[in-house]
Amino acid sequence: MKRIAHPAKCSILAALAAIIFISSLPAFGQSAQPAADNRQFNLLVLGDSIAWGQGLRDEHKAWYQVKTWLADTAGRKVFERVEAHSGAVIGSPGDSAGNPDPPLDGEVNRTLPSVNHQIENALRSYANPAQVDLIIVDGCINDLDARRLLNAVNTPKGIRESAEQKCGPPMEALLTRLTTSFPQAHVIVTGYYPILSEKTSRDLFMRALAKKFYTGTERMKDKQLLARLIEISKEWYEGSNQMLAAAAGKIDAQLAAKGSRQRVLFAEVGFLPEYSFAAPQSRLWGFDASFLRKLLVVLTLGRVSLKTNDEQRNQRGTSCKATFKRPAGETGDQKRARENRIMLCRLAAIGHPNREGASMYAEAISRQLKVLISSPGWLRSMGVIAAPGNPIR
Repeated sequence: MKRIAHPAKCSILAALAAIIFISSLPAFGQSAQPAADNRQFNLLVLGDSIAWGQGLRDEHKAWYQVKTWLADTAGRKVFERVEAHSGAVIGSPGDSAGNPDPPLDGEVNRTLPSVNHQIENALRSYANPAQVDLIIVDGCINDLDARRLLNAVNTPKGIRESAEQKCGPPMEALLTRLTTSFPQAHVIVTGYYPILSEKTSRDLFMRALAKKFYTGTERMKDKQLLARLIEISKEWYEGSNQMLAAAAGKIDAQLAAKGSRQRVLFAEVGFLPEYSFAAPQSRLWGFDASFLRKLLVVLTLGRVSLKTNDEQRNQRGTSCKATFKRPAGETGDQKRARENRIMLCRLAAIGHPNREGASMYAEAISRQLKVLISSPGWLRSMGVIAAPGNPIR
């Protein structure tokens, strides 16, 4: 078998480390924002690929389900602006250098704009930021680098410490900026989920992935590698959610101390082990391939390609090719690197919530919205609306 000498020629197995959960590069898309009026409800969506809805058609995305539910509940037209995109980091104020970004397909995994940059883009789009009623936001997985969650060289303790560092103070600063920049908006922060669990398949393909992701020098058996990855996933799920919930609670308490109504809440998604990647009832996108084809991927070191089973794979493939065009005078090494990026881009939906997973997110958000709806101060220039009895569907 011919050996591949250049790093850019890495096999598909190694490439999957970058995209199996949340794309570690990003891009963004947005909806046109019409002028606001007293009967309009303005929804702003910020964050990474989870908030964006990687691999889903718009009507199946969590934010769209929330939009539909709000329209029915509040009796208002709901206009969304979606700045979220695949893999955004939280970033910091001013990291855009004051420059707006051109709209790109949110399915395409690119590094910028950060969530803080997304705020700046949104502020430019509203005549009055006080017209924003609800913000759905997430962030911090890409600040950690999602690939660490699939590398058994990392430890549960190290992942917990990273979650505390990346999802705590940075989210607090982000929420402070959001509640200041959009003074009338309620903010729902959504959490993450465990990538792998004890219910994840332990077949030859998954064992091969675990080995390929591992960069340590200590020799570990297949069972040890998968057990470590399951521990890491659980630690990330619990640790990141704990820090995000604490950040939301802290900022809301600070606002309440100044006489504000409740404005910031955390929406945790209860993810059972059966819902994780490659589990029996997975709520995450996977591969559109038979066991035999997966086996061929392992045996050929990735020269047999795989496809995802998400709803946007064809459209995303077109956008990936359009984004990573061949430059003039491209060298052989540059070509291999570009083709690798296109492959990563095409597979970017792997490990993201599928339609059932997105509905779980919508349900989690709706539970928090019902708390807000039953409280004084819900909706600009309107009174209290009775909480609905029907869930989002």
